[in-house]
Amino acid sequence: MPEKTAIRDRFRAVLDPVVLALMKAGVPPMAVTVLGLGLGLAGAALIARGAFVAGGIFIIVSGLCDTLDGSLARRAGKVSVFGAFVDSTIDRVSEIACYGAIIVYYAAHDGWNGFAVPLTIVALAGSLLTSYTRARAEGLGLECRVGILERPERIALIVIGLLFGRIALFAMIAVLAALTIVTTAQRIVHVRRLTGRTE
Repeated sequence: MPEKTAIRDRFRAVLDPVVLALMKAGVPPMAVTVLGLGLGLAGAALIARGAFVAGGIFIIVSGLCDTLDGSLARRAGKVSVFGAFVDSTIDRVSEIACYGAIIVYYAAHDGWNGFAVPLTIVALAGSLLTSYTRARAEGLGLECRVGILERPERIALIVIGLLFGRIALFAMIAVLAALTIVTTAQRIVHVRRLTGRTE
């Protein structure tokens, strides 16, 4: 996890000039959050139609908005519990829309691979479970940032698949299906260890 944190800190530092420009322009963090959602939904619509590269680009920019809104809120002193709640909720909506679009595409073009749709459903379920296990643990007052695959890594794998075509996307979905289940298991074991010390 320290390595992941260092990478994210460096990435945020690269985006600092954009954050400062948004702050000087008076753009509220929530506006960036909503823009990210709109771009994510637009990307999902493109993916469902088979425009993978264009959809992938929209997903990338949507992900940038997800990073910018939090950095902007911290820099502008506008961090709030509600803002964090909305941001996390919108992240789930964007992720579901992306997976849903992939399911729609593969359902319409499934003659070449009958495993694509069920595997994407498993990847979606695993992604939601990794988010839920962390949220539930933190709701109980437990730290739970462990796991091999968090949201940035999941989005990165999807984008890689989108940019290299449907076969590459299928391969990335297979990786996601496996690693999200592993991550969920890691978090369950982690919480068991934490609670086992006091129970």
